[in-house]
Amino acid sequence: MNDLDVAKAIILGVVQGLTEFLPVSSSAHLTIAQRFLGLNPESPPMLIFDTLSHVGTLVAVGIVFFHPMKRFLVRLWRETVGPKPATNFAQRLCMLVMVSLIPTAAIGLGFQETFEAAFGKPHLIAMGLFTTGALLLLTMTRKHPNRGWKQFSWWHAAIVGLAQGGAIMPGISRSGATICAATFCGLRRRWSAEFSFLIASPTILGAALIKVSECFDWNSEQLSAIAWGPVLVGTFTSFAVGIVALLILIQVVRRAKLHYFSFYCIVVGALLILR
Repeated sequence: MNDLDVAKAIILGVVQGLTEFLPVSSSAHLTIAQRFLGLNPESPPMLIFDTLSHVGTLVAVGIVFFHPMKRFLVRLWRETVGPKPATNFAQRLCMLVMVSLIPTAAIGLGFQETFEAAFGKPHLIAMGLFTTGALLLLTMTRKHPNRGWKQFSWWHAAIVGLAQGGAIMPGISRSGATICAATFCGLRRRWSAEFSFLIASPTILGAALIKVSECFDWNSEQLSAIAWGPVLVGTFTSFAVGIVALLILIQVVRRAKLHYFSFYCIVVGALLILR
């Protein structure tokens, strides 16, 4: 296996930044790209790279959704300690997020080893891509979702959380699965995207913290093998490209064009099986 250099880190950063948000599965594309570049996905340098590149895309979410998040936090503060408004919208949204994270955490922790083993099996990754493609195609049947936050119930949030948990399987797009689930539940398209990334933030952060905690068990030889320069370059690349990809996705969702990506997922899945 080859070592991670700056050029490969930039390529992987672009792949991560694009596919983390576009509904085509970042896990599948990163695995394919790493093997194509002759890198070992299980090596300490690549595990660190994967972790930090996800943090880069998490920062991209914070940048793009800065103003909605700011308004939400201000509203939450007022509902909690300040002059209380007529409705507790922010508190209710927090509860919806927490409800969605329960099935996500249960699936992620309960089936972690099963999902990780699937990364080495191209036919399973292909099946995940076919699943993503099918979900995106089905959004064509949901022409005008018009459910607002008041009508978005706890069990709707749990369904979206289940979709996010299932997206731990390589080949299933997290953004695609959660946006599709929220859309199928009738949530308006704009809010489907916002809710998807609202519940993604603690999920990505939690996964990153778990990976970082594993680093404490590494020996000095494993730590010295990490090329920090390329890793940081790749992280910044994933952050910059992630902003662009996220802005594109928001427009795609609002225009009800998610199904365009289904054909790409199906083609990549077929190529994995036929290779």
